[in-house]
Amino acid sequence: MGFISFAGRVLFASVFILAAWQEFNDFGVDGGPAAKALRPKVDVLTDHLSSKAGVHVPEIEIKHIVAASIALKGIGGVLFIFGSSLGAYLLILHQTIITPVLYDFYNYDVEKKEFVQLFFKFMQSLALLGAMLFFLGMKNSIPKRLLKKKNPKAKTL
Repeated sequence: MGFISFAGRVLFASVFILAAWQEFNDFGVDGGPAAKALRPKVDVLTDHLSSKAGVHVPEIEIKHIVAASIALKGIGGVLFIFGSSLGAYLLILHQTIITPVLYDFYNYDVEKKEFVQLFFKFMQSLALLGAMLFFLGMKNSIPKRLLKKKNPKAKTL
């Protein structure tokens, strides 16, 4: 059971680690393709927040957002492989912040092709988030005293 659990964590975390590695390799001076894809979505979000909620959103460089995303995915994925709750929390933080911004299906008409594509990717991200929450729930449901193996007492004659 221990090896199967480890293999599952490796396969699960590989999604995040490989994405972080690809974004790191493409980062460049301006943040790479990830920053170019994220720029219009962040602009729409900041415009929406400032017009609807009346909140002034400070100007943040997109390459810093991409760098933080790479760090959360990379560090969180590696820690998750070793069964760390901190790794799961880092990945959950990444998913909860990036998913609604990156997969903004709600800004498109239902009949548009982009709506369907973004909606499916949004649901996949929610599934990953659910898997991490399940991991944390299972990890916290095992009593700590059951994890420690008891040494058998030596029989005396």
